[in-house]
Amino acid sequence: MFSSKEKVRVGVVGVGVLGRFHTKLYKENSGAELVGVYDVSPATARAIGKEFGVKPFESIAELAGQCDALTVAVPATEHHATAMPLIEMGKHLLMEKPLAATVQEAREMVRAAGEKNIVFGVGHVERFNAAMDFLEKNRSNTLFIEAHRLAKYPPPRPGMHRRGTEVSVVLDLMIHDLDLVLTMVGSDVERFDAVGMPVLSKTEDIANVRLKFKNGAVANVTASRVSSEPMRKFRVFQTDSYISMDYAKGTGRILRKSFLGVATKAVNLCEKNALAAEIADFVEAVRKTKEGPMIFQPKVTGAQGLRALELAAAITEEIDSYNRKYDLYKFRK
Repeated sequence: MFSSKEKVRVGVVGVGVLGRFHTKLYKENSGAELVGVYDVSPATARAIGKEFGVKPFESIAELAGQCDALTVAVPATEHHATAMPLIEMGKHLLMEKPLAATVQEAREMVRAAGEKNIVFGVGHVERFNAAMDFLEKNRSNTLFIEAHRLAKYPPPRPGMHRRGTEVSVVLDLMIHDLDLVLTMVGSDVERFDAVGMPVLSKTEDIANVRLKFKNGAVANVTASRVSSEPMRKFRVFQTDSYISMDYAKGTGRILRKSFLGVATKAVNLCEKNALAAEIADFVEAVRKTKEGPMIFQPKVTGAQGLRALELAAAITEEIDSYNRKYDLYKFRK
């Protein structure tokens, strides 16, 4: 338990769907003191402030001036412009994924954060799922990964783009699984083949990539935001086991070879709140850093967020090149 003097003063910039969850969980975190919120929509900020009993601030700078650390949960296209002044102020940041809309912007953010010696995390929340606790301990012999992340098309928002559609589905949804795959395999990508198409957006709404790594591992990853039925499945084939996770149902299975044949173990993916664990990890890193003299980074660092974004950006570039070569964009409305 933290005393009031030890608590990390936090704020949330952008209190839409994700920002609201961050606000709620900061409020519940015993190591954090929630100072307030900011949103480009004053009405939204006031509503969230009223719901959680915190002050809605009129500017990001005003909020940041009273905080040690902040979550940034604005659209990806605004990440760089929002984060850079906060980094310059020396504020510790938890950025929602993707880290930025472009690799260049992300690199600038990571470099600036390093120069300012701040805690800089990225919200790849799947890394905090219960199943990943097991997978990360058993990743050395991974041979093949298959991931499917399918979602319905986001609902309309008056005066705004549909949530996530400011970027390709690769940066919106697939990047979660790309981060998991990179974490599991622990090797550089040797080559990949990718396909994808816009359906209802100006950017890709469905995409598939097959990745081959320098250590011989292979991954096949599919993402869609125009599916009729949601699906979030992640399967890992290893030299001695098979792990299957269904995030939508909150269930998983581990089949492992043993002296008596094949042993099966059930995994409960709902045994902890992944976002709450992510926020607790960030708050603890900030608290330790404030105590000094070392800088403690969270589980998913800015550098790791950049790594996932670099791969996602390369995939979208190949998709774009392929579609232009074969004139497939002529089908786009």
